[in-house]
Amino acid sequence: MKKWFAVIGDPIEHSKSPFMHNTWFQEMGIDAAYIPIHVKRENLREAVAALKLLGASGWNVTIPHKEEIIQFLDELDPMAEKMGAVNTVVRQEDGTLKGYNTDGAGFVHALEEAVGKHKENKVLIIGAGGAGRGIAFALKEYGYKQVDIANRTVSKAESIIQELGSGTALSLEEAEKQLSQYGIVIQATSLGLSTGESGLPISLDGLQKEVIAADIVYNPLMTPFLLEAEKRGAKIVTGLGMFVHQGAIAFKHWLGQYPDTEEMMKRLMEQLK
Repeated sequence: MKKWFAVIGDPIEHSKSPFMHNTWFQEMGIDAAYIPIHVKRENLREAVAALKLLGASGWNVTIPHKEEIIQFLDELDPMAEKMGAVNTVVRQEDGTLKGYNTDGAGFVHALEEAVGKHKENKVLIIGAGGAGRGIAFALKEYGYKQVDIANRTVSKAESIIQELGSGTALSLEEAEKQLSQYGIVIQATSLGLSTGESGLPISLDGLQKEVIAADIVYNPLMTPFLLEAEKRGAKIVTGLGMFVHQGAIAFKHWLGQYPDTEEMMKRLMEQLK
């Protein structure tokens, strides 16, 4: 029986996940398909039930469902449980649903692939949603000891910092004032997404030259945040690497094989440019 997979989110039309996974299926000779499904927040429960009923082998979860979906799953991978966010669901042999978070590991893999390991650098994550949360826990897991989080609602950042057991929660205004202290600045909100709101999460006036500036948004490839950071002499890390590596880790959870990420990066780079 042909397997099928999906990505659910709101919005969803910007996603390159169907292209990426369907290309991997074709290249690896796997009889499977992957489709995008637009799911509004209020319809999430029904969407999960429908995916299960219709026999989906697994699916990816994107904005804004990464935290909400947890209540509809049967089991969580320990790291996803710690992060409090899920971006990959696996239908297990007994039909139960297990949630994983591949965002964080995908981000760290992409960061270190692009600029090397800089674990001594002080890190600022802007955004305390599911992606920011996942990245914070993954950075700590991989040995980055100084991780601070800035968010419009400071209490959300404080909650993550408490669970991490280290770091500082900042308002966006405080982050702007203290920006010169950071060697790695990560834009982890949906700002700049091709289908959403443009602009910068904070002013980058205090950004130091040679700082590593990373964005989780990959479509467009160069977001307003990255364009502004590049003007100020920062080393740029686009969201494409994170996107490809988180997808490859999800692929392995579903099918037990790790696909070719290097060739996929080239293909998507051509498309997005």
